[in-house]
Amino acid sequence: MTLDLLILGNAPMIKMLDRVKLAEASGYDTVWLADERFYREVYSCLSYFAQNTSRVRLGPCVTDPYARHPALTAMAIATLDEISNKRAILGIGAGISGFAELGIDRKKPARAISEAIEVIRMLLRGETVAYEGEVIRFREGKLNFTPIRADIPIYVASNGPLGQRTAGACADAAFMEAGGNAAEVKAFRARLDEGARKAGRDPKSVKLIVRLNACIASDGQAARDALRPTVARLLGAGRLKFETAEEQGLTLPEDILATVQGAHYAAGVTPYLPLLPYVTDRHINAFTLAGNVEEVTARVIELRHAGVDGIITMPFAAEGGTIEDTIAKMGSEVWPAVQANEGVKP
Repeated sequence: MTLDLLILGNAPMIKMLDRVKLAEASGYDTVWLADERFYREVYSCLSYFAQNTSRVRLGPCVTDPYARHPALTAMAIATLDEISNKRAILGIGAGISGFAELGIDRKKPARAISEAIEVIRMLLRGETVAYEGEVIRFREGKLNFTPIRADIPIYVASNGPLGQRTAGACADAAFMEAGGNAAEVKAFRARLDEGARKAGRDPKSVKLIVRLNACIASDGQAARDALRPTVARLLGAGRLKFETAEEQGLTLPEDILATVQGAHYAAGVTPYLPLLPYVTDRHINAFTLAGNVEEVTARVIELRHAGVDGIITMPFAAEGGTIEDTIAKMGSEVWPAVQANEGVKP
């Protein structure tokens, strides 16, 4: 099982680098940077991190096939792989941030992801590519340098069943956002396996990585309260498709949700604050990692038993605490306890 960190490019470069170094020192396997418009440019930041670290893998979580052509992504990730000495890893999804501002039409997202991966892999192999897909086109082009690795791992993020099956068919791993409960993990895994089998792949070859907002504090309730606004946004925006949420009693009433419909993605949590009275600790526990060290450790072990192969945490601060507190506690306290439960020596 792997432990990864996800950060957003909204802090000064030196502050972000401090967090990356803390993650490396605390035992994290990978540091991901959100390719989020319009924060600091993702590949510039990742190259900076690569030059100042030695072990952690580095990659965008996630880029998309619309704002940046897959050929440019192949060029960028191969360059990062060279700078980092084979530590690059690529996360790709359908994207959403900045599309309204850029006038981008997100056409056939699952197809676009599949075609993008096909083009990227051919280019990383050094091939001259002529490609006419339903969404992606590339006309007799190739990289004018030789990537040091043709098999850079590619992970896929998708919020819908079709995209999840696509991940099973063509990715090395799939990201599951807010997959904090066993029932939802198992439903997601079933769609991954379906896509893998249909493509003639061994389902076990496709890893399942859950992406969770995380907050760890000595006062577990303070940690849960810190993530309550993020869960209000998660439930209010309706962007993610949860197969088992209704049967688990984790949805909010339609009349309540109607009061926050139409909020712009870039507005963050603010439009969803009216939902806070309806977001219970049960919601928070189902969609995040929040609590004290013992509570979060138990949750991670539960997810592992449900079939999760790795966890990506986006850290938050409890009142009176810091983001660095969550990063350090996750890596230095929670993770050794999880490994001990699995019989792995830290």
